[in-house]
Amino acid sequence: MRPLHLSLALSLGLLNTSALAAPTKIEFWHAMGGVQGKVAEYTRDFNRSQNQYEVVPVAKGNYRELLPALQAAIKTGNPPALAQLEFTQIGGMAAAGNLSDLSKVDDSISPELLRDLYAPAWKAGEVGGKRYALPWNLSVPVLMYNAGALKRAGLNAPATWTELEATSRRLATGGKRPLVAAFDAWTFEANVLSRGGSLVKGNEPNLNGPDAVEALTQLARMSANGSAQPRSLSEATRAAFDFARGQNIFVLASIANWIDARKLPFFQLGIAPFPCEKAGACTVPLGGGALVVPKGANTSEQAGAVAFWQYLMDQGRLADWVKTTAYAPPRRAVLPLLSDWYSKNPQIKAAHAQMERAVPRPTLPNYGDWTGYLEDAIRKATTGQLSAAAALDEAQKRAK
Repeated sequence: MRPLHLSLALSLGLLNTSALAAPTKIEFWHAMGGVQGKVAEYTRDFNRSQNQYEVVPVAKGNYRELLPALQAAIKTGNPPALAQLEFTQIGGMAAAGNLSDLSKVDDSISPELLRDLYAPAWKAGEVGGKRYALPWNLSVPVLMYNAGALKRAGLNAPATWTELEATSRRLATGGKRPLVAAFDAWTFEANVLSRGGSLVKGNEPNLNGPDAVEALTQLARMSANGSAQPRSLSEATRAAFDFARGQNIFVLASIANWIDARKLPFFQLGIAPFPCEKAGACTVPLGGGALVVPKGANTSEQAGAVAFWQYLMDQGRLADWVKTTAYAPPRRAVLPLLSDWYSKNPQIKAAHAQMERAVPRPTLPNYGDWTGYLEDAIRKATTGQLSAAAALDEAQKRAK
């Protein structure tokens, strides 16, 4: 029979070994509620692939709902070790000191992966020369359209804003208001970029620059003459119904909206690259989100978060992600794995090709607030409350 002290020592030793072997828990807050089953699948597979980390996914609504929840958790000292943020949210969170500096990650990632990532996707995670985010779900803006309505009218999908206005005017019969003029900062930013403009100048807002005024003047003109329908983002369900029944024919949206839009009944969905107004200057703003490590995460949690991100960057896994969500791939090596899928969905391939001319969205700390002022300006101009120039002047004043 063993002495009591020896048995206790052995038991304590086993407990210590068990404690040392316990994986580091990585709670992961994300905004991918529509595909949370797929996210759960990836985390489950990652957890089974190694024994150092355990990722626990938690769906937290959309981006606008996740951010305040994350800020509150950081304030109370109980944030997750990993979270997903929309690109315009990263600058403000980094400036507030709420995110961990991941700059050393660059040294731990294989040079092959770094070379393969689209440059704007990697650059979008930098703020003030430091890395705070790792790219994952990337979006590019597109023009969705009712293909049947265009075919019946003998028209092609417009490639420029000038063509879009002319086509919408031609189709504005029988009460139809062809273009949905959404109060959405991202697609408006794309509109301005397509003209060679920018909503920022250095570190200052440029919300009332000449290209922005030109873009909003056109949307206001189209809304006034009945060729465009002003819509708030909260009217998404009603807008989808009107799109399906042909009341609206053109919608500026994210490529990721293709998953839900193709399920709308009674019509054929068409997708084209975002309209380009100024040849040679047609960049598009990179949309979507990235993964961040909130402040307070320890070294092991940071390492686990980065390990999980690298697991998500596997070519085969990314190909599965793209096919499931229609998000654009963050790295080029995925493209050969998508060839069969692209051959069945050539319009998606053309949309994803915009990654070659994508640019990161501004990472200025207040840019997220500026987009809210911009959406107010779009609403006021397209509903006739103010002229485009006056609405943007007001937004600029608020941003200043």
